[in-house]
Amino acid sequence: MKTLGLILALTALPVLPAFASEDIPDQYPASMLYSKPVEFIPGVYSAIGATAPPTYENAGHNNNLSFIVTGDGVVVINSGGSYQLAKALHDEIKQVTDQPVKLVLNENGQGHAMLGNTYWAEHGVKIVAQTEGAEAFAEEGLASLRAAESRLKDRADGTDLTPPTETFEDEYVVDMGDFHIEALHLGPSHSPGDIVVWLPEQSLVIAGDMAFHERMLPIFPDTLTDEWLETWDGPFEALGATYVIPGHGHPTNMAQVRRYTKGYLEYLRGKIRDHLDAGGSLADAYYVDQSPYAHLDTFEELATKNAGRLFEQMEFE
Repeated sequence: MKTLGLILALTALPVLPAFASEDIPDQYPASMLYSKPVEFIPGVYSAIGATAPPTYENAGHNNNLSFIVTGDGVVVINSGGSYQLAKALHDEIKQVTDQPVKLVLNENGQGHAMLGNTYWAEHGVKIVAQTEGAEAFAEEGLASLRAAESRLKDRADGTDLTPPTETFEDEYVVDMGDFHIEALHLGPSHSPGDIVVWLPEQSLVIAGDMAFHERMLPIFPDTLTDEWLETWDGPFEALGATYVIPGHGHPTNMAQVRRYTKGYLEYLRGKIRDHLDAGGSLADAYYVDQSPYAHLDTFEELATKNAGRLFEQMEFE
């Protein structure tokens, strides 16, 4: 009966925009947020960020900021990329419910996940991250802050470095109101400390940077794609999620994120492996064919970088 009720509830939800948004500077001019939060399933909302790189126009809101209204308080996933983004998200939460925000989960150690921590800390909210994510923020947070200040100018006012108040290794489980919530570090993926937030009773995973679909995923110097694929094929698929809120782009399903995350990683690894086996150079690796993914947002910014970084990584596998 619970599953049937969820399906019926989903049919009544508003239709989410079907387009990606790399070329739209701001979808919600009334707020610092790029878009107004939308209720995806009952009680679970997400403010979908731009699928473009962070800019002054999108206020650095280029990832998804989600929250769960549990009935006994609100859980926020990602503090936002600045103090003002965190405040703007809180303003939207207050329009939805008078329940207090009790917990913030940082999906990793990147600036867009943690630079809003100062706002939430000022409001006495517990802020939780995986240990490696907290360590990455301690090491790289200042660089993220300076980049945000340079890019956002006055829109970065109030932003400072505030670490999580609590960390965990493998899982952080919360029962709050009507929701059983599991923050899980499933293994290596996109960046240090990546977590997913799993709602088993709703079969919904807030996947963070484990999963991409509307924009091309970035391969960072420390992104180990073979280990990301192992994490995907093992514990991430084992969740059996029906619904996915990715780190970037609109809510979707496993088939879509599987196609554009696992599928892209396997495709590009295959291309680079063939290039290496043929004795190809790094200079030529930048130009391996990635045309099946050219329609994705940020393709122009990331495709050649991804190929070069993967060449350097796979050269020593």
